[in-house]
Amino acid sequence: MITTFLYNALSFKKIYYKIRFSYFSVLMRHLLLLTLLIPIFCFAGKQAEERLEASVQAQMQQSVSDLASQKLIFSQKEEADQWLNNMSSRLSRFVPDPVYRRDFLVTLQYEASRAGLEPEMVLGLIHVESGFRKYAVSSVGARGFMQVMPFWPKTIGTKEQNLFHLRTNIRYGCTILRHYLDIEKGNLVRALARYNGSLGKTQYPNAVISHWKRYWAYQPFISPMKTASTGDNILKN
Repeated sequence: MITTFLYNALSFKKIYYKIRFSYFSVLMRHLLLLTLLIPIFCFAGKQAEERLEASVQAQMQQSVSDLASQKLIFSQKEEADQWLNNMSSRLSRFVPDPVYRRDFLVTLQYEASRAGLEPEMVLGLIHVESGFRKYAVSSVGARGFMQVMPFWPKTIGTKEQNLFHLRTNIRYGCTILRHYLDIEKGNLVRALARYNGSLGKTQYPNAVISHWKRYWAYQPFISPMKTASTGDNILKN
């Protein structure tokens, strides 16, 4: 009888822990899913549709319609390759396909540089806005990598433009952020808050800047030989 009791007790204990472990696994899966969705919904704001001055609208229209071929903007190919390899390594956990990852980085670096923005800062913004999800849609309808509001193509482009298209999305995002920076006279915190539709609050700008500095800050490597060569030239001059 005691043996039977002990057997039943052990069986009950096994079932209990099996159920508990199963519940814990389901809970962890849900928490993981929630964590993956945080970049999309945590800072979902709503840019205000504004009436643009004719000159500003014309300038932004020209910016988004320019179809010049994209390329990395660096003074030397060595610097371009160094930046691309460094950023590609960091981005691989978000964008596994190496071909698409290269296309993404070339597009981003070109469009950000063209708009006078730090490419690494734009990477921080995308990290927060969409978690590098091409088809992300926020609760207020913002779309794509840079979470561009759907009224923008009607305002500065054409209704046919697809905000889920890589180059279109990043070009619009960079053009809009440049516009807000100009309005705020270079104040990045206020410009980012405008971009998110949360002017007057600092949670979103702080998140973007934090992700920029923590995950995407970049310092180009200068070889000792190059430094010595530069020093020799300075001494000779």
